[in-house]
Amino acid sequence: MALIPFFAMVRKDLLIFFSDRRSVIVSFVAPIAIASFFGAVFSGTGGDSQPTRIAVAIVDVDRSVISRGIVSGAQADEDLAVTTPDEVQARASVRVGEIPVAVVIPPGFGDAAGLAFLAGAEQPSLDLLFDPSKRMELAMVRGVLTQHVMQAVSREMFGGAEGQRLVEQALPQVQASTTMPEEERQRLTTLLTAVGQFNLQRNDSPAGEPPQGLTMPYVVREQAITSGENAEYNGYAHSFAGMAIQFLLFAMASLGVEMLLERQRGLWRRLRSAPVSKATLLSAKVASGALISLLILFVSFAFAMVVFGVRVNGSVGGFVLIAIGCALMASTFGLLVAALGNSPATARGITTLAVLMMVMLGGAWVPTFVFPAWLQEATRVVPVRWAVDGFDAMTWRGLGLNAALMPTLVLCGFAMLFAAIAFSRFRWEEG
Repeated sequence: MALIPFFAMVRKDLLIFFSDRRSVIVSFVAPIAIASFFGAVFSGTGGDSQPTRIAVAIVDVDRSVISRGIVSGAQADEDLAVTTPDEVQARASVRVGEIPVAVVIPPGFGDAAGLAFLAGAEQPSLDLLFDPSKRMELAMVRGVLTQHVMQAVSREMFGGAEGQRLVEQALPQVQASTTMPEEERQRLTTLLTAVGQFNLQRNDSPAGEPPQGLTMPYVVREQAITSGENAEYNGYAHSFAGMAIQFLLFAMASLGVEMLLERQRGLWRRLRSAPVSKATLLSAKVASGALISLLILFVSFAFAMVVFGVRVNGSVGGFVLIAIGCALMASTFGLLVAALGNSPATARGITTLAVLMMVMLGGAWVPTFVFPAWLQEATRVVPVRWAVDGFDAMTWRGLGLNAALMPTLVLCGFAMLFAAIAFSRFRWEEG
């Protein structure tokens, strides 16, 4: 392969790329801006930062001791940001998307919940008004609310004046029941009698610790597992990897479309008459594309390191290997566009769809763990998935060189596949 024409064509492609200001801005500034946004959204909380609270409105129509206990417990919960509007305001707030969930405690809820707790009476309903686009928040509010309802009801049933009144109300109903089995009725009567005596003794005794009610029988200790104490999760590392890969793929697809335009103008026919082989021409395109791709990756990660504290906690050599493999994959993808494209206009539309599908399925926009299980397995045939996972392993996961070998090999394998198809299908002239 003639080296002088090879380097001349690489230099020409680099000069053309940097002479186009719009192309440079899109390739370097756009991934940094979008990755910063996605990183802020998906970085989570760490250190001393406060967790994000779910906004929830609680409408207490009941105004009982139990309902007030539910409201006060929810207001003290660090996972909820509770407001107490009226029902009309709550419905309006959910309707316009200001809050995801509103809880309405209906009249008589406290008494009905107490009787259901003591004697198995009919269970009352809590009304949950929710934004249909925010079902995840609905599930979280439902789970958190369960604890506060159980605690408020049990606290009042075992020690409160309202609980004593409900015990006295439930006991005759149980004793007069004709549908309950005799043995069960006797046991429940004994239980309610004992609860009533307990409440009376507690109310007659000097003031002491107030009843706490049933609480969670365990606590949770959370520990984030990475490769070491210095390797902490940083959502910006994932977002910058994904967005940089997306835009270098777009940049390489643009180079491929540019090659189609050059062929349309007859440039390749003139080059064919020069002492330049097809291998030299296409290899130069791969090399120039890989250099531009590496620049996009390194500039994006350099910005993330300076501004957002992203670190290569794993192998630096592994990080470089994955970057090279990713650059070669993207560069040969652009060559594939030039080889298979019938016209620049058709190629633009198809490659835009192809790039968007690859980055979406590869976890560049959102982590793949949010996908269904079958789709997580299917995305292993997408090169972007290997690139993103590889960069994650070298940055916040803090893994060693061994963890970079498989992603690098897979990316190089895709690069070889794309190059083989491109070299075999490349045409000097339009068909």
